Amino acid sequence: MDTSNYGFNDLVKIMDELREKCPWDKKQTIHTLRQMTLEETYELTEAITANDWNSIKEELGDLLLHILFYSRIGSEEQKFTIEDVIKGISKKLIDRHPHIYGDVKVENDDDVKRNWEKLKLKEGKTSVLSGVPKSLPALIKAMRLQEKAKQVGFEWENKDQVWEKVKEETDELHEAIQSGDQAKMEEEFGDLMFSMVNFARFLEIDAENALEVTNKKFIYRFTSMEERAKSAGKDLQHMTLDEMDSIWNEIKQQKD
Repeated sequence: MDTSNYGFNDLVKIMDELREKCPWDKKQTIHTLRQMTLEETYELTEAITANDWNSIKEELGDLLLHILFYSRIGSEEQKFTIEDVIKGISKKLIDRHPHIYGDVKVENDDDVKRNWEKLKLKEGKTSVLSGVPKSLPALIKAMRLQEKAKQVGFEWENKDQVWEKVKEETDELHEAIQSGDQAKMEEEFGDLMFSMVNFARFLEIDAENALEVTNKKFIYRFTSMEERAKSAGKDLQHMTLDEMDSIWNEIKQQKD
């Protein structure tokens, strides 16, 4: 079947046909789709981290399919349609960009973000932090909380101040370690991580992505170390730390 000229409406038609005719698609609910949607989202973020544009395109298609799937189920339940979804987001974008569709003046992207938060409060939000999903992974949630707080001026003036805070939290963690109080150590460790995420923001670094890059680097180096040990007829479990560290340092000298 030639799909080279297929557009959005054709995809909607395919989704409708699958929902009506495919046994697997007919069984799905918003709850069974939830985990798969999370997986597709993480696959997209992985493709973005790898700067893999072909995979980004593919994963966006998968997510678009999920949006159509939820909308089809919403239509069956007489809750909403894909048209309602499109109209809703169109209205939201226009309402929240009065500097484009109205007479509000802004100087930069920070002004846009501040105005966005003010508009959301007018829409009924009780707190500038209420838009941060509770189910977000902790590292991403920390980034979003800090970005939200910034919009009302709760922000350090420069990165040097943030770094001083990092050092302060480091000292407090050391004190907690000396006390042997496990709960206090956990609390101070969390405070230190939160401060590091804040410092990453001031450096214009995505803390989540930076950690994932390091994860990938560690995986590459560790599996390479396993392969080298195996090729030498050795097993990591029977090697000393110095032997493993020697291989590790050799691998570090190479391009990951």
